[in-house]
Amino acid sequence: MGRVQPQSETVWRQADKYRVPKIAYVNKMDRVGADFLACVEEIKAKLGATAVPICLPIGAEEKFQGIVDLISRKAMVYHPQDDSLVNYEIQDVPESMKDQVAIWRDKLVETAAECDDTLMEKYFEDPDSLTEEEIIAALRKGTIAMQIVPACCGSSFKNKGVQFLLDAVMRYLPSPLDIGETKATNLANNQDIMLPPTSTAPFCGLVFKIATDPFVGRLAYIRAYSGKLDAGTYVVNSRSGKKERVARLYQMHSNHQNPIEFVEAGDICAAVGFKDLRTGDTICGEGHQFSLESMEFPDPVIGIAVEPKTQNDLDKLGIALAKLAEEDPTFTVKSDAETGQTVISGMGELHLDIIVDRLRREFGVEINQGAPQVNYKEAITTSYQHREVFKKQTGGRGKFADIIVEIGPADEGVTGLQFDNQVKGGNIPKEFVPCVEKGFKFAMANGCLAGYEVQSLKVTLLDGSYHPVDSDQLSFEIAARMAFRHACPKCKPVLLEPIMSLEVVTPEDHMGDIVGDLNRRRGQIVAMDSTANGARIVKAFVPLSEQFGYVTVLRTLSSGRATSTMTFDHYAEVPASLAKEIIEKSGYKIADDDE
Repeated sequence: MGRVQPQSETVWRQADKYRVPKIAYVNKMDRVGADFLACVEEIKAKLGATAVPICLPIGAEEKFQGIVDLISRKAMVYHPQDDSLVNYEIQDVPESMKDQVAIWRDKLVETAAECDDTLMEKYFEDPDSLTEEEIIAALRKGTIAMQIVPACCGSSFKNKGVQFLLDAVMRYLPSPLDIGETKATNLANNQDIMLPPTSTAPFCGLVFKIATDPFVGRLAYIRAYSGKLDAGTYVVNSRSGKKERVARLYQMHSNHQNPIEFVEAGDICAAVGFKDLRTGDTICGEGHQFSLESMEFPDPVIGIAVEPKTQNDLDKLGIALAKLAEEDPTFTVKSDAETGQTVISGMGELHLDIIVDRLRREFGVEINQGAPQVNYKEAITTSYQHREVFKKQTGGRGKFADIIVEIGPADEGVTGLQFDNQVKGGNIPKEFVPCVEKGFKFAMANGCLAGYEVQSLKVTLLDGSYHPVDSDQLSFEIAARMAFRHACPKCKPVLLEPIMSLEVVTPEDHMGDIVGDLNRRRGQIVAMDSTANGARIVKAFVPLSEQFGYVTVLRTLSSGRATSTMTFDHYAEVPASLAKEIIEKSGYKIADDDE
């Protein structure tokens, strides 16, 4: 009913990225301002999709009575006196809608014919000769090929149009057989293989969600891509290589579980009994180790310190946070080594507000929380060659490591440590090289400016030397950590801050105030659009540090009429004056590392 919202665009982009066929459903047709055909036009304009109405609403707002199926040209009419609102009557098209139905059915038939060459010829000969079965088959073909998006409408709260929507899902969306084989990696030889969506193939499934049920325990939601999985059998976790037993399988209906004996390719189920399973893990039948495409999760960008209100809740808080972190890979928990505080991090203020609410509601833990803190990061901008010699003699066997490294910015698009070993002639034994890499990885957790994590780093190990008696793995790891601390300040380090992609939908009257406020927040306006109903859309990049409490300010500026959506986009350099203030506030000092 609210037309195409920013959240709709986000979900749509994800579906396009992973080539997922779609059906559009316009809900809340009984609300004030509902306009099905305007929504369809907005889907075309905003999302670039060929939306095709397969039904029309009978009435709108408080007069919404049902829908007309454009293929069968029959009306599904619901009666207000029926409390269940599950039953409906099939009637002829209302007299007042016959012309409109004829126009939109012609458009539907024409679109269906464009999806099938054979049908196109038949359509040119006689448009009225196409049967219902042929139209449905052509629409299904176009939907699966992502050429069209069937659009229907209803009011879910009162079950109006829901039956038609479910029929449309069965008619037009693909079964696993339509999608075909799924690409996976065989970890035994590291080669790509194709898994057929049949029950006779080896079992392979993806764990896409972990949830905690107060009655059943830890539930792992699984999508089966190939093969068959029976309850009570064993599977192999491709990440850990360990075998685990599937105690029970459930078919989920909201928060109700129906026990089932097995699942096959294409099924979604919840499983109980796993000990070490995380979101994104691939599980396989015994004797196989496949890995499906991994799920990407962004790093948290905001954190707050939390503590239980009573000492008795300390253990309960730890258990609750561990369960929540298991469920949500974008939520992390860590203990600050300097202050001893527990810091929880997430994707934004709303994300952490929901976590705190769940702690109170589901786990019965009341907490005190600190002010939100931005997860800054650090980076270096120039390269520097450095020699680090670590030598320690305490009587008996000593410690010795000598490395020459070049430290610089990582290649574009690379995050984390990019390590290149160019040592020749065995000057550093091969068994010590991974220790140098490990030392740099460890050191990147604390940068040289304010102790924030270094986002990316390229280290080239050029040369070095070792002592046949005093050198060991720990010596080279410590040398790498010392080299990082001594060289990074000479590589012109900078502070990075998370930049959020913000989208504000506002009436025209409040446009100036909102844009002015974004400019004060160091926002960069990237686009201004208009919606079909006259509202304005402002798109901007804004630093997260300037966005605390923004929802409240936006309500004030727009008299509660504007809405906003904010997602993490990228990291960018903090202006020098602000960076100096942040660094001074952190009070971070590099410790002398003469371990």
